[in-house]
Amino acid sequence: MREAEIRRLLVANLLRALSIVLAAVVPAFFLDGFSVLGTHLTWLCVCSVCVAALNVILHLVLKPSQSPKRSSFAHKISRFLKCCIYFFMSCILFHAIIVLYGAPLIESVTETFLFAVLLSTFTTLQCLCLLGPNIQAWIRVFSKNGAMSIWESSLQMTSVCSILGAWFGAFPIPLDWDRPWQVWPISCSLGATFGYMAGLIIAPLWIHWNRKQLTYKSR
Repeated sequence: MREAEIRRLLVANLLRALSIVLAAVVPAFFLDGFSVLGTHLTWLCVCSVCVAALNVILHLVLKPSQSPKRSSFAHKISRFLKCCIYFFMSCILFHAIIVLYGAPLIESVTETFLFAVLLSTFTTLQCLCLLGPNIQAWIRVFSKNGAMSIWESSLQMTSVCSILGAWFGAFPIPLDWDRPWQVWPISCSLGATFGYMAGLIIAPLWIHWNRKQLTYKSR
């Protein structure tokens, strides 16, 4: 396994983590009263847009899954539209799952949906950038020993860490601590964000330490 490819992955992941930090700091210079807790919905929008934009840019620059076949302009447009539809469907699906896990059905609809958008940005968008709108490839990557590259291994870890972080973030909500960050969905979205950032850092380090045992085979 080439060290240069691992370094590219590490740099890309660090840039993704940096975009989240900047999304929490930079808007305060332009928006009065902006803060992650005080204006949480605004932060959800800013964070989702920043992470999504950077993921797309990194995919276009690094091209970790570039196909040897050249596709026509019409095919690229069709692929882009499919990706948009898949991302929207992912937001709806996450919204439904979150409601089934106890989120308010009628109240706080905006908060729940924006949280679903954030989760989709951390998980589905990365799948779309790396694998495209190919459900079979998604299933393959998230099956046991299904990753065929270090980028797919990183995708596995960051997606799982994001969802686990959101799940663990729900534990403090019912406690009677009366803290501002216990308001829905602040703790869950922060948990997902910290989980995503942890996955970004852990993935290249884990791959580097286990590079001799990792053997990716084409399928």
